[in-house]
Amino acid sequence: MSTLPDVPLHSLAGQPAELPADATLLIVNVASRCGLTPQYEGLQRLQEKYAGRGFSVIGFPCNQFHGQEPGTAAEIAEFCSATYGVSFPMFEKIEVNGPGRHPLYAALTETPDAGGAAGDVQWNFEKFLVGPDRTVLARFRPQTTPESDEVVAAIEAALPS
Repeated sequence: MSTLPDVPLHSLAGQPAELPADATLLIVNVASRCGLTPQYEGLQRLQEKYAGRGFSVIGFPCNQFHGQEPGTAAEIAEFCSATYGVSFPMFEKIEVNGPGRHPLYAALTETPDAGGAAGDVQWNFEKFLVGPDRTVLARFRPQTTPESDEVVAAIEAALPS
């Protein structure tokens, strides 16, 4: 298991930001024009269900997969709010693969999925569960829905006591 480094981050609005401290996080690379975009609904429901128990979904827009997140920060914020009522923190648009990979994702992608495969993010809506101590606990590939039994069980097991 890897531990997330302390790296500079910026909110979607471009302001310096940090990941919530002492919380269980579900970090997801998101996109507005993807066949998996409806996963925002499940992510928001997880946020609503577990936010009071030390949990947060964290969204990182990414335009690396067939240009499915082409919008500006303002357009992304408006889409997420108006279409899915997103209330969880959204951070700046980043790269999750390749030579421009954000340092946060360099650490995340060291974590293998349930089948033992680590490495590049496969597509939009890949999910990484991170414990309150910043240890990466699990990786869920894009087709695994946010409210699947395996994701929910992993979140509940990782919530701070």
